[in-house]
Amino acid sequence: MPHHFDIPQFLGVVALALAVAKFAGILAQRFGQPAVLGELIAGVILGSSVLGVVDPGSEVLHVLAELGVVLLLFEIGLETDLRKLLQVGGASAAVAFVGVLLPFVLGYAVCRMLRTSQEVAVVAGAALTATSVGITARVLGDLGRLQEPESQIVLGAAVLDDILGLVILTVVTGLTQDQAITVVGVAKVTGIAFGFLLGTLLIGGMLAQPIMRLADKLDVRALTTMLGVILALALAWLADRSGSAMIIGAFAAGLLLARTPQAHEIEKGVAHLGYFFVPLFFVWVGAQVDIRVFNPLDAANHQTLWIGGLLIVCAVVGKFLAGYAPFWFRGKKSVIGVGMIPRGEVGLIFAQMGLSKGIFDERMFSAVTLMVMVTTFLAPPLLKFLLPRSLPMVKPPAPEGTAAMVTEA
Repeated sequence: MPHHFDIPQFLGVVALALAVAKFAGILAQRFGQPAVLGELIAGVILGSSVLGVVDPGSEVLHVLAELGVVLLLFEIGLETDLRKLLQVGGASAAVAFVGVLLPFVLGYAVCRMLRTSQEVAVVAGAALTATSVGITARVLGDLGRLQEPESQIVLGAAVLDDILGLVILTVVTGLTQDQAITVVGVAKVTGIAFGFLLGTLLIGGMLAQPIMRLADKLDVRALTTMLGVILALALAWLADRSGSAMIIGAFAAGLLLARTPQAHEIEKGVAHLGYFFVPLFFVWVGAQVDIRVFNPLDAANHQTLWIGGLLIVCAVVGKFLAGYAPFWFRGKKSVIGVGMIPRGEVGLIFAQMGLSKGIFDERMFSAVTLMVMVTTFLAPPLLKFLLPRSLPMVKPPAPEGTAAMVTEA
């Protein structure tokens, strides 16, 4: 018999999730914090550890959440100037490399110091290498700071970070399955990920503008927006099938269309779609948080809190110091470091893999989950503190008599 899915019940859950997320986002802004922080808190409240309304294990909700992050990265790509991104490419590469290597080494060393097995230390260290670009990008967008050099470095580093994360995930998966890890195998994964991104930008760059011009000639309402969304979904699928990450495909689609005359129209249409899907992504991430591991009165949590606390220090210090890797950059390196801190859903993937493969016990899984939770919630207020909202430029009033002089001229 097919599994019965209660559609009316699910619609009610989605309606409640959107309402609470919106209210919490507004409330967060009232307290001077980014809206995304409120949406994450809404997910925690609605999740299984508090009210139990939102089930993070729901496959349908997971699909809607993934659509949300794909649309978010597509929208970020539309707002990103590829030339600016390439200008800070060296700095992004330095941040990404150090931001993967340093947290991994620190996490591995701490776990070995606590006398865990080598497998546990490797998987825990790998979980620390992740960066959730969706959370940082949303905060920077809300603050109107996406075009700042620091933001461009963070975006570029986060994309490279995802590629390096794929390589690490492939290696760790091989270790957990007792497979031989070879230089050729690692190089193949790396080449596929970088090759997909470069190939998409080169080939897509030649096709994007002619297709959009054709769409303009057809003069069908919202056709350009729909073509943009189709491209984002198609490249997300193609990226996954080629061994890369879906969000890299979506981001690449945005970069392609950002250089077309229709970019503003597409961006506006995608933003309207994002009002529905994007908050669901952050609610879903928040719903996976189990706040019961914070309870210090439960003796069973003491060791979890101790290990989790050490991993949090490694996670924050490792990524923050990575922001100072491009020593030649004269901007606010602290913004770059903080922007790389959140682990979000990417860190949870590593934690879940460790648990499902039998490498993590419940205590270690909870400790890594605690690290993911704290880093995810730490970044938005810190970014808000370091980067106040960008205000639109207001032209000063012209001196008296200027208008008359111009008219006479």
